[in-house]
Amino acid sequence: MRDELTGLLRGAPHELRKWLENPTAARVRLTALIIIAGFGSYGLTVGLWRAPEMGAYVAFKMPALIFITLASNGLLNGIIGLLLGSGLGFKQSLLAQLMSFAIAAMILCALTPVTFFMALNTPSANSAGATTAHANFLVTHTALIAFAGVMANVHLARMLIATTPNTRIAGMTMVAWIGGNAFMGAQFSWILRPFFGTPTIEVAFLRDHPMQGTFYETVWNSLRSSTGDYAFFVLFIAGFILLLLHSPLIKLLRKPTTSSP
Repeated sequence: MRDELTGLLRGAPHELRKWLENPTAARVRLTALIIIAGFGSYGLTVGLWRAPEMGAYVAFKMPALIFITLASNGLLNGIIGLLLGSGLGFKQSLLAQLMSFAIAAMILCALTPVTFFMALNTPSANSAGATTAHANFLVTHTALIAFAGVMANVHLARMLIATTPNTRIAGMTMVAWIGGNAFMGAQFSWILRPFFGTPTIEVAFLRDHPMQGTFYETVWNSLRSSTGDYAFFVLFIAGFILLLLHSPLIKLLRKPTTSSP
């Protein structure tokens, strides 16, 4: 198992390809366990700042968010992969995405000691500086999760390049998978909120009326209320920053390499 974990983190194309050529139930279980352990331990440190019970809630909800997203989008992603000519079956598509999330989980798990002590040393939720601490905590965790996500996507791109006929198909499959997972994942994260725990709101597993509203509606209304007529401009800047973060992935997919399935 240690060799498989090392190969997964190393991201060597020939090692990643071996996984997809033999998508065994044992490998699916291994990636699922990594996701539970990695996202669960990291989620504990995310909610711990607000309250110990909040840490337990988030430790459960972060892996659950991954599995709910994949369960909802897995069939569609498998169909998209086949339609785009990736040559990957449904089981291979699911394993490829599980491997990607497992990589993100291992990165976040490695950062858990840092975020744990950060939670212990940040001003408490009952202190005078709780609002500022909450904002800093939110920004820090968002940046760390984004970093883990980008690295996982780079590994997923290498995997697809190694197993699909060419980089064009790999790129289209990658964009379709990331787009679908991001769209569904954002809405499910809205339903499963809170994750960070607002100091002024009582600790709870879910907000009152969790199905009310959407993630996108809330983000847009928040942008309009805080920036007014500049909402579209701020949204454009956010998209540009997201594009810059994925520049290693874009460079990788633009390489004129081919591989035979």
